[in-house]
Amino acid sequence: MDTSELKLKLFRQIDSLEKSKLQQVYDMVLKLVQKDSSINQWDDLSKAQQQGLLDAIDEMNTSEGIDHQAVIDKYKQKYG
Repeated sequence: MDTSELKLKLFRQIDSLEKSKLQQVYDMVLKLVQKDSSINQWDDLSKAQQQGLLDAIDEMNTSEGIDHQAVIDKYKQKYG
């Protein structure tokens, strides 16, 4: 699909959205266009999200967390 076809497809999909969804798409596109790839995404997180990540890092650093592979193996047995 070339650029013009992609733009047309996007336009048609966006054009058919209801107002509330249109505003959401606009906000997302605006954020994407304005966002510089060098900007730290950390600042976009809420304080609770930042603290949650810091707590998770602390748990993993003090070996209080569960190994990734152990979690995967557990759920593969249960659902696999």
